[in-house]
Amino acid sequence: MTESAGPVEDTGALRERARDALLAARDRTARLTDCVEDGELTTQVSPLMSPLVWDLAHIGNQEEQWLLRAVAGREAMRPEIDPLYDAFEHPRASRPALPLLPPAEARSYAAEVRGRAMDVLDSAPLAGSPLTDAGFAFGMIAQHEQQHDETMLITHQLRTGRPVLSAPDPEPVSGFTGPAEVLVPGGPFTMGTSTEPWALDNERPAHHRLVPSFFLDTTPVTNAAYQVFLADGGYDDPRWWDPRGWEHIRSRAIAAPLFWRREGGGWLRRRFAVTEPVPPDEPVLHVSWFEADAYARWAGRRLPTETEWEKAARLDPATGRSRRYPWGDDDPAPGHANLGQRHLRPAPAGSYPAGQSPLGVRQLIGDVWEWTSSGFLPYPGFTAFPYREYSEVFFGGDHKVLRGGSFAVGPVACRGTFRNWDHPIRRQIFSGFRTARDVTPADGVPMGVG
Repeated sequence: MTESAGPVEDTGALRERARDALLAARDRTARLTDCVEDGELTTQVSPLMSPLVWDLAHIGNQEEQWLLRAVAGREAMRPEIDPLYDAFEHPRASRPALPLLPPAEARSYAAEVRGRAMDVLDSAPLAGSPLTDAGFAFGMIAQHEQQHDETMLITHQLRTGRPVLSAPDPEPVSGFTGPAEVLVPGGPFTMGTSTEPWALDNERPAHHRLVPSFFLDTTPVTNAAYQVFLADGGYDDPRWWDPRGWEHIRSRAIAAPLFWRREGGGWLRRRFAVTEPVPPDEPVLHVSWFEADAYARWAGRRLPTETEWEKAARLDPATGRSRRYPWGDDDPAPGHANLGQRHLRPAPAGSYPAGQSPLGVRQLIGDVWEWTSSGFLPYPGFTAFPYREYSEVFFGGDHKVLRGGSFAVGPVACRGTFRNWDHPIRRQIFSGFRTARDVTPADGVPMGVG
C-alpha cells in the first residue's frame, strides 16, 4: 500500500515547470477578461459571483502577498488594497460596492506583480522551507489563478448577452458500448498524498483506508439518463429527496438542471450565451448535490463516498499502488482528459479511453466535477498550510466534496488527490456525478475488505 511519488526534478526543470504553469494561468485570465468591455468587467451578473474585475485584481494581490512578500521578503506594493481583495472580509454579494481598482489599473497592477514574480522565480531558492520546497509557493499561486479562472468561467456562463467565448467541441465518439459499471475490489488503499510536491493541505497526508467492494458507474450520468428521471416525475416525488433538498427545490420551483428549459417535446439549455438542444450523450451538468443524490436514490443506487471515488481513480490493482492519475503518473495530456477550457463543454460519455483507470472507469478526471456523498473533513494528521483559510475554516458544516475536476479546471489544479467542496444547493458550478452501489450476495463477488 504505497502512493506514487510526485515529479522529481532538478532546480532548472522546477523553475521551467513553475514558469509554464504561471504563464498558462495568466494567458487564460487574459482570455476571460479581454473578451468583454470594461463595463461588463465591473458588473456583477449574480450575487453568487464577484465582478470579473475583482477576480483580476485579487489574483494579482495573492501573487504579490505570497511570491513577492512571503518568498522574496519585499515590501508591499499596494498595502492599502489588501482588505479590498480579502475573500473572507467581503462576501461576493458585497464586492461591487467596494472601491475596487478600475479595469485598466487592475490589469496594470497584476502585470507589474507578474513581472516581479518572474524575477523572483529566476533567483529564489526552491528548497529550505516548506513554502519554497519544490517550488510549492509558485505552484500554489498557479493553482490559485486557475481556480479563479474557473470561477470567472462560471461568471461567463451566468452572464446574458452576446456570446464572447469560443472553443472547438470535443472529438465526437461513437456510443459507448462498454459495461455500465465496474467492480472496485475491497481491500486496503492509500488515500491522499505525502509526496505530491504541489498538493494542497487538504490532500495531505497519505493514510491507509479499508474499502469494501463496490460497483461504480463506468462513466458519469448522462443527460439522456437524467431525462428519464425527469420524465418519471423525479422532481415531484419526495421519496427520492433529502428533506432539505425537497424543501429547497419546492421553495424555488426547481424542476430541472440549471440552464435547462422545456420546449415542445424536448429540452434546451443555455451554454455561454448560446441556446441549444441538450445533447443526450454528454454528462449531465449544473446539478446540485441534492439533485445528484435524488437521482441516485431513484435509480436504486447511491453517490460514492470520497474514499471510494479516489480508490477507483488511483488504485493500480496489479501492484496495490496509488497512482497520481487514473492513467498513471504522467501529467495530463490532451488524450487523457478534458481540462483547461480547451473545450467549453463536457466530452461525450465514454470519451478518453487513454485516460481510464486500470479497472476501466472513464472520465474520472475532467469533464464534470463529481459530487460524492462525503462531507468535507480533514484527513488524520492534517496540518493547515500555509494559511487556515484555504481549507480548515471550511471543514464540517454542510459542505459536500466534489472530485475529478471539470472541463474548466486547469491541469495544474487537478489530480487524483485533489479535493473540491461546496454547499449541496450549488448548481452554477460545473458539477455532475456518477453513482455507485454496494456488492450483494447475488453479484457472486467478495463483499468484504479482503
